[in-house]
Amino acid sequence: MEEAQIRGPAVDDQTRCRHYGGPLDVVAIRFFCCDRWYPCLMCHQETEAHPIKRWPLGRRTELALLCGVCRRRFSIDEYLVAEHCRFCAAPFNPGCAAHHQFYFET
Repeated sequence: MEEAQIRGPAVDDQTRCRHYGGPLDVVAIRFFCCDRWYPCLMCHQETEAHPIKRWPLGRRTELALLCGVCRRRFSIDEYLVAEHCRFCAAPFNPGCAAHHQFYFET
């Protein structure tokens, strides 16, 4: 599998961006609309000229999330119930759940 190129402003080596740079902000998402990886929706909006399209409900098994610590990919279904990476145990920001409606159909 090809290494994911994380795009957006001021991305560090664990996928943090200038919008979300806390210790738990270590998840990047592959956006459905462009098949490109970004740390957050604001990074996508600042970089792309098209609107965000959410992942369809029927495609929740897609490997659309990436742990910035271990660089392993996991499915939307896995992410929606995870508090940490199942591969390296890096904790994820529980506050990200407030933005799921922007990324995934419900």
